[in-house]
Amino acid sequence: MAALDAIREALPEPARDIKLNLQAVLQPGPLTPAQRWGVAVATAAAARNERLLAAVLADARSEVEPAVVEDALAAAAVMAMNNVYYRFRHMVGKPSYSEKPARLRMNRLVKPAASKVDFELFALAVSAVNGCETCVRSHEQVVVAAGVSEDQVHDAVRIAAVVHAAAVALELAGHAAAPTAAAAAGAA
Repeated sequence: MAALDAIREALPEPARDIKLNLQAVLQPGPLTPAQRWGVAVATAAAARNERLLAAVLADARSEVEPAVVEDALAAAAVMAMNNVYYRFRHMVGKPSYSEKPARLRMNRLVKPAASKVDFELFALAVSAVNGCETCVRSHEQVVVAAGVSEDQVHDAVRIAAVVHAAAVALELAGHAAAPTAAAAAGAA
């Protein structure tokens, strides 16, 4: 986790808990390495912080097969679309929208490069980050029915939460380091 160690060191002191959690959640546990690193890659992509994504990708590529990384990135992209669409349908709450066909291509969901169950777990984690209740429920049901334990689901969501928080903390660190307009005016 050399690249992520550098990210952890870049996190500001107010994000000390995130710094510690980022190291802890990626340690071996109930998830396979493919599941652990796939969730980290997918949620780092969903968090849209280039520096964090680059670090997670660097470390993941040394731990898992390229197909896992490819599936994780695909899950982030597909769920970016699906989470908006299905969150809208859920929020509006009109049955008429639920009766309309989505007509959105989602072939990768049924034909991932590696494991179908792991792809669904990555999609679940991204959906949690993106706040799509419909997608979270759907993907959780699929992975549990396929034999993924609730402990594994829980760990995947813990990784998603911490990776997302690390992205936020990195953004805060960037803002804290930049002088504010008022401070710059006062110094002049």
